[in-house]
Amino acid sequence: MGAVMTTPQQGRATEDTWMFPPADGWTFDQVKHLELPFDWELVDGVIVARGQTNVWHNVVRDGIADALEAARVEPYRVLTEQCVMVDDRNTPKPDVIVFDPRKLNFFEAECIPAEKLALVIEVVSPGSRQHDRVRKPALFAANEVPCYWRVELDRDRRLAVHEYWLNVDTRSYVSAPMHPVHHGKLITEVPFPVDIDLDGLVGF
Repeated sequence: MGAVMTTPQQGRATEDTWMFPPADGWTFDQVKHLELPFDWELVDGVIVARGQTNVWHNVVRDGIADALEAARVEPYRVLTEQCVMVDDRNTPKPDVIVFDPRKLNFFEAECIPAEKLALVIEVVSPGSRQHDRVRKPALFAANEVPCYWRVELDRDRRLAVHEYWLNVDTRSYVSAPMHPVHHGKLITEVPFPVDIDLDGLVGF
């Protein structure tokens, strides 16, 4: 991200100061109230704009979320574009998450705690390749999220879903042993059985 100017300020960020974080970075409580003209995530205490998405990205994101919602079993729930509380200086906003809502107060929760996640899905767009392929999987694996899917559009405009499972010993992701990359159809048993027609998601 390059060098970031900092300020000794420790109070709440404002629309004029958000780009100048304190030396140890903003916390979520210091920035959550901001009304900025773009969607953003908190990364290592710095507000980072989320890239603009296009129609195929949003259709695929919502189609996968709908398929997961139709297939989900208790106690799991599915959300899109929901911030995740990794720690008070890191609140990424994955495209889709599957999580366990038990003991979570829906009326007070502002982010889903990382320890509640069962699956994170990122749909790669031109401005998010490095984050979705490197930074985010490392972050979620380090916090022991069991599954990660990376969804990409191949050169022939067919979807490819890279499925990863957590290696708990190394806290890193490894390719799913049976189907590391799904084309045409996504069939998996984790975090629950699901069958998604990938070709149908972009059939427009």
